[in-house]
Amino acid sequence: MNAPITTELPVVVVGAGPIGLAAAAHLIQRGLESLVLETGPSAGAAVREWSHVRLFSTWGEVTDPAAEKLLAPTGWTRPDASTYPSGGDWAEQYLQPLADALGERVRFGATVTGVSRAGRDRVVDTDREAQPFVVHLTTADGREERVLARAVIDASGTWTTPSPAGGSGLPALGEKAASDRITYRVPDLKDPAVRARYAGKRTAVVGSGASAFTALASLADLAKDEEGTHAVWILRRGIGAGTYGGGEADELPARGALGLRAKAAVEAGHASAATGFRIQAVEREGDQLVLGAEDGRRLDPVDEVIVLTGLRPDLSFLSEVRLGLDERLQAPTALAPLIDPNVHSCGTVYPHGVNELSHPEKDVYLVGMKSYGRAPTFLAMTGYEQVRSIAASLAGDQEAAERVELTLPETGVCGGAGLFDDPDAAQGGDGGGCCAAPATLQIGVGAPVSSGGC
Repeated sequence: MNAPITTELPVVVVGAGPIGLAAAAHLIQRGLESLVLETGPSAGAAVREWSHVRLFSTWGEVTDPAAEKLLAPTGWTRPDASTYPSGGDWAEQYLQPLADALGERVRFGATVTGVSRAGRDRVVDTDREAQPFVVHLTTADGREERVLARAVIDASGTWTTPSPAGGSGLPALGEKAASDRITYRVPDLKDPAVRARYAGKRTAVVGSGASAFTALASLADLAKDEEGTHAVWILRRGIGAGTYGGGEADELPARGALGLRAKAAVEAGHASAATGFRIQAVEREGDQLVLGAEDGRRLDPVDEVIVLTGLRPDLSFLSEVRLGLDERLQAPTALAPLIDPNVHSCGTVYPHGVNELSHPEKDVYLVGMKSYGRAPTFLAMTGYEQVRSIAASLAGDQEAAERVELTLPETGVCGGAGLFDDPDAAQGGDGGGCCAAPATLQIGVGAPVSSGGC
């Protein structure tokens, strides 16, 4: 049986999160058929797992124009553009209605397990681009299926693959064995069961980004109500002028405010911090854990550990397609220099589209958080521009695909691996660098948590 003409097949989108659903909306606007495959039971399954965290972007910055056009005939009312949704708000008030509007174009309980060219593994060149993609999936009841596609847009994100506590990028010795006392998510301390886990306990928070700031603020608030609650902030670098992001200069005010709250927390004095501390081992000591660093330091025992060291892409189901990825970030080769935290620590994240997102394998794209690999500076607006450009290219409108239609705010994200782990890269607090020499300090916070990442 001959393979169907590739252009008559749908574009398969992996993931029914904000960028995946936006991709489907843009494809429809371009007259192209799409099929969204989502492993979860509802739209925004990953977003729902941090439903308690408030975004630092407003509603006006986290809805896509093509999606809004698709939603308009359904009677959907756009939330106040100037207000800040939580993850739960985003999922319930925007993502689920959008998935409902897409109807049968979205399949839930469909886990993509592999992508390849029909009859071609990654080695074979002959007639490769003439073959459709074959997307392998498993349904919620365990059945295996195959779907043919003219193109594949992977918007599956990075949520399922958090980075470990180990300073080497691999789990620290004993980290897996201590999994009952370690979480890789920002805990919801409004949940009574979760609150009880941390109340009156000594908790280590590993990481230096917005998620770590949010966790520290929550624990500091808990410390005011629950005697004995103590937080320990573990950083692989020092603390200096750039540690807290853009502050008042950040063009996303809530993101800047989150950094300022973290700075205020440091100055208020509710918890201790260990800087220049790269975790090498996690050891049990009775009912507690002891964190050991590469330089031989050992911290006092803690009851719980919250690891917020970033996320990384799961590339396992793309092993049979030819990707061009940066060797450090695991982001598309042309995109990586624009987002590399070794270079762009606190600068602008530039808008980009199909040219920067293309791979040696024609018509396969990584978008959204997944396109950034291990870089921490992604914004929803960036993803919406990515899929607008890709949909235009797939429709044959290359002029629109290459036209930039987005102005991004200055990023307040200052962190990551590489430069910021180099003790010689930045010293002191004079504004000239991001790091200071190892030190011990106190952390505290006054206001309730109201900001998070998107």
